Amino acid sequence: MRLFLASYRFGAHYDRLAALVGRPGRVAVIGNSCDAWPSMRPAAVQSDLAPLRKLGYQPEELDLRDYLERPDALESRLAEYPLVWVRGGNTFVLRAQFARSGADLVLTRLLTADALVYAGYSAGACVLTPDLYGIETVDDPAEVRSACGIEPQWDGMGLVDRAIVPHVRSATDPDGECTRLAERLRAEDFAHWALTDDDAIVIDGEQVSELLSPTAS
Repeated sequence: MRLFLASYRFGAHYDRLAALVGRPGRVAVIGNSCDAWPSMRPAAVQSDLAPLRKLGYQPEELDLRDYLERPDALESRLAEYPLVWVRGGNTFVLRAQFARSGADLVLTRLLTADALVYAGYSAGACVLTPDLYGIETVDDPAEVRSACGIEPQWDGMGLVDRAIVPHVRSATDPDGECTRLAERLRAEDFAHWALTDDDAIVIDGEQVSELLSPTAS
């Protein structure tokens, strides 16, 4: 299993993603964490396509709404890509769209078979954790009903063994909600990774690399 999990895009560790992927190629870009924000969604997705193109990748948006209740079709499509890129947004909305399309099960199978690399930041990283408790202080679970028509799920995909708190002491969290959540989890002695926007967690098989700055703790 190869995972690159960050707070904001590549953080300060693009070299580690490049090492996981190898030669740049096609990338499936999943922007469904932004589905509750229709006016902002196109620009949000485009903002991720541009830096990937600049680095030599061929990014293509893969909208999970096109695969609702079609997991076999989704698996066939995802198997075409050496890299899937899952952007930030609302973690609960992303989790719901993973469930509705079967992406949670499909990606788990493909990652277990080492068929692709998963790169996710912010919500794209948080969705892989054991559960989403605590994230409701940062992302609004109520947005799931309007965007997906279902109730929010509180379980994560469980591909990593602890919570992830992005944007700690970062300009992308001007109100400090993420920093307060990290402080609360630390006070409760709850296993988690607190990530600044420079940080990343890299998982390559059995090897876990915690690329953390001192200000994250």
